[in-house]
Amino acid sequence: MDREADIARVAALGCWRGAPSIEPLSGGMTNRNWLVRDAAGAHVARLGEDLPHHLVLRWHEHAVARAAGEAGISPAVEHSGPGILVMRFVEGRSLSADDLRAPGRIEAVAALLRRCHRELPLHLRGPSLAFWPFHVLRAYAAWLREAGSAWRDRLDGLAALAAEAEAGLSPAPTVFAHNDLLAANLVDDGVRLWLIDWDYAGWGSPVFDLANLAANNGLDAAQEEGLLAAYLGATPGAALRRDLAAMRLASQLRETLWSMASELRPSVDFDYAAYTRENLARLEAEAARFAATR
Repeated sequence: MDREADIARVAALGCWRGAPSIEPLSGGMTNRNWLVRDAAGAHVARLGEDLPHHLVLRWHEHAVARAAGEAGISPAVEHSGPGILVMRFVEGRSLSADDLRAPGRIEAVAALLRRCHRELPLHLRGPSLAFWPFHVLRAYAAWLREAGSAWRDRLDGLAALAAEAEAGLSPAPTVFAHNDLLAANLVDDGVRLWLIDWDYAGWGSPVFDLANLAANNGLDAAQEEGLLAAYLGATPGAALRRDLAAMRLASQLRETLWSMASELRPSVDFDYAAYTRENLARLEAEAARFAATR
């Protein structure tokens, strides 16, 4: 993307008070982020187009971000338009996986997830999307075959793993889930946590969110048990533990196929091929964890 064109596009928005200063923000693997300061304070401008191969539609991301802001889960949205979203900037730092595993942090994240699942949809208006991880996996596999991915010989085996994980799942309630719980999507302002980046949000399973958080951040068995207990307010049963292992596998399959798709349609300057190899290595561990529950 043209850096100068992005800056000009952000500067031309009518939502600023006075002349804005604009500088790049790091982070974001499907969008470009800019820190904007004006007479009203600090803001984040996110630029990104629809990504059909990732099932990302920006109108939906913007609607969810607005609802999350109204619910007090995410920074308030100040402007949105085609391919651009402006939010209040939260002075704080994005978490790392090590931060997330620190004492007391998992409980705070579990409480924030409960708010996301239960309170965010009360503020959501208009049509909204569903997110079922196994549909996402099937969509990725079909697209990768059609696009001639270098990994297409692996797709049948990955699809078989996904089918095994989906087949044994217990019924679960439907909630409004985030579905991209990397530690970097949690921001600590020194007082509280904020949840950001709603590209993949949609109606789905709370178990996927919990599993996605656990898999993405390397939670061990004790930390995972603590996450489930904090989210539920009770000791988790054996069926939920099995479901979590299946959804952890689905989460890692999703991240792997996401990276394979991104190799063919890169959104930012990033070594997606290396990331795919890392994810395939993690996938072996998640497949073994899932097999041990059967």
